[in-house]
Amino acid sequence: MNETISDEQKISIFKEMARAWHDQEWRTCADLFAVDGVLHSVMLDPVVGRETIYNRISKLGGAHKEVTLHIHRIGSIDGALVVERTDEIVLNGVKGECPVVGVLEFAGDKIALWRDYYDRAQLERAAGHTTAPRHS
Repeated sequence: MNETISDEQKISIFKEMARAWHDQEWRTCADLFAVDGVLHSVMLDPVVGRETIYNRISKLGGAHKEVTLHIHRIGSIDGALVVERTDEIVLNGVKGECPVVGVLEFAGDKIALWRDYYDRAQLERAAGHTTAPRHS
């Protein structure tokens, strides 16, 4: 059964995702996806399937890493949830930030597709990774 949920329910599900992501509750995060759900950072290959998503995101945490999804705007457009946010990453006490726009589609009360749009180099720097210098 693929029931339609309200915009308020979609917002609530994303806020639960943001909380669980911050708390590194990776099983909770993965379980918010449909069994065949897709997580797609658009500059990378999509991650398909709840368990594959779990395996990928569970590697993102760590004892000295914290990620907070600061939501600036959130709402529904044509049934999709659109989230403008800043991801704050604290790694070994060093803070970085990256602006992100996410677009989520739902199948009932599960996330069927989550696409994130951001500058990968900026995210890498925010996460404490060094990147090759940009050439103009």
